Amino acid sequence: MRDVQERIERHIDTLSKFTSTPGRGTTRLTYSKEDLQARNYIKEKMKEYGLQVREDGIGNIFGKLEGTLKDAPSVLLGSHFDSVPNGGNYDGPAGIVAGLEVAALFSKNHIKPKYPLEVIAMVEEEGGRFGAGLLGSRGIVGLLSEDEFKQIKDKDGISTEEAMASIGLDSTLPKKRDPETIKAFLELHIEQGPILEDKNIPLGIVESIVGLTQLEVTVKGQAGHAGTTPMDRRYDALVTTAKMIAQLPELASGEGTVITTGRLNVFPNGANVIPEKTEFSIDIRSSREENVLNVIEKVEELIESYNGHGMQTTVEQSLYVLPKAMNQDIMSLMREKCDELKIKYSSIHSGAGHDAMVFSDFTDVAMLFVPSKSGLSHCPEEWSDSSDIANAVSVLYEVVKRLTEVE
Repeated sequence: MRDVQERIERHIDTLSKFTSTPGRGTTRLTYSKEDLQARNYIKEKMKEYGLQVREDGIGNIFGKLEGTLKDAPSVLLGSHFDSVPNGGNYDGPAGIVAGLEVAALFSKNHIKPKYPLEVIAMVEEEGGRFGAGLLGSRGIVGLLSEDEFKQIKDKDGISTEEAMASIGLDSTLPKKRDPETIKAFLELHIEQGPILEDKNIPLGIVESIVGLTQLEVTVKGQAGHAGTTPMDRRYDALVTTAKMIAQLPELASGEGTVITTGRLNVFPNGANVIPEKTEFSIDIRSSREENVLNVIEKVEELIESYNGHGMQTTVEQSLYVLPKAMNQDIMSLMREKCDELKIKYSSIHSGAGHDAMVFSDFTDVAMLFVPSKSGLSHCPEEWSDSSDIANAVSVLYEVVKRLTEVE
């Protein structure tokens, strides 16, 4: 498998160059110049590996190896290729690279499946540009209407349609895919945590994915001069926001529940102007739905408690995804193949959201994790060993052969 490992390293190294922040991590926002560069590379490799390539009306990429059964549903294998700002090289691309290498093994070994194999590369999983996480997968399964898609804009007011057109993508193509055309979805991902590395185990078989919600909060006060407005006459949106955010950690009740504010915008954002408005995000996650719902209720009560006395507060839910269990049959198959290949593995739960959680309501889904060095992710230091990814490719290759019923 040394040749597979070397190709994995070349893929990751090449994709890492498509960043708007060289030397400061991977920043590859959806429908950007860097998106187009990565997109062209992925499509080129898909064709090189004998796959039929197409893109849908949201910009997801599909590379298909036809099966011998007419109109049979496909086994999908892949992940996303967008990044958070100043992120790492492995979050998302590792799963696409694994899919490409499984397809390469099918081509090298002249394997013809009964059911088609499709390697997929999805957009805007992170929500880094449009604040709409899991956009590509939600579009595929029909959880995103045409009107909702058209109304999404980035922080500069550029719509999804405009952004797609800027890199030559056609937003009028179909977005939703008939669930009957999907037999299963498999996703390899880096763990983004320390558990596998701490256990010195090269592969994790994911049993469940955390439930999550994302809230968008707006706080409106009154702008004023920083030097001439007395302290007792101020309606400072940022000060009020800071009080709210400081209380959020106390609301994360329930084992394993976490809450995060990762994005804060201040308007008009002048050094000598009292902030008139803020917009900030709240990300809530737990493996138990009742914990998520409980925290949402507490957060909404907190935000409402600051409404009035010169301040206006609103909170909107932009994303809500239930905790998801992975398919037992595919997990058993993964364990069987790990044992046959003598690859150590551990069962694991995902504290991060993934495209797999969206697909899980529509088809059979399974995930594999590879260790993350020091548990780091969403930062330039993010790193996973190519030998671990190659191990995952070996397992996925055997699993996909079974699921596609190779002749």
